[in-house]
Amino acid sequence: MEIKRSGSRPSGKVPEEFFTGRVRLDPAIDPHEGSNLLAGHVTFEPGARTHWHTHPKGQALIITFGRGFIGRENGEVKEVFAGDIVWFEPNEKHWHGASPDTAMSHYAIQETVDGKSADWMEEVTDKQYKGQ
Repeated sequence: MEIKRSGSRPSGKVPEEFFTGRVRLDPAIDPHEGSNLLAGHVTFEPGARTHWHTHPKGQALIITFGRGFIGRENGEVKEVFAGDIVWFEPNEKHWHGASPDTAMSHYAIQETVDGKSADWMEEVTDKQYKGQ
């Protein structure tokens, strides 16, 4: 058994080539021997968001603070709030981030495949972010 205290590891920056705006990552769960589970607590400043991406085994988001948006490849953009839980199917192209005027935080939970948890793609345009 291993116990880690929330906040016991330093906050980190996310790779800028995969995000728009200011985003912070606080590590939560690292893969362990026999498990490919990975989780982090991600905080997006207002207007910040991921680029388009997929996850080979899918992804769960647990919104912990604020107001944000999730977008899917079909153009659908949904508003999310603290307490919402979102599931993206394996290889479903999507993005997520804060609303224009309110920060948003969530736990992002996914599995790695061969050490990789996501396939990153192009930037989300302002029109896509606004659901246009």
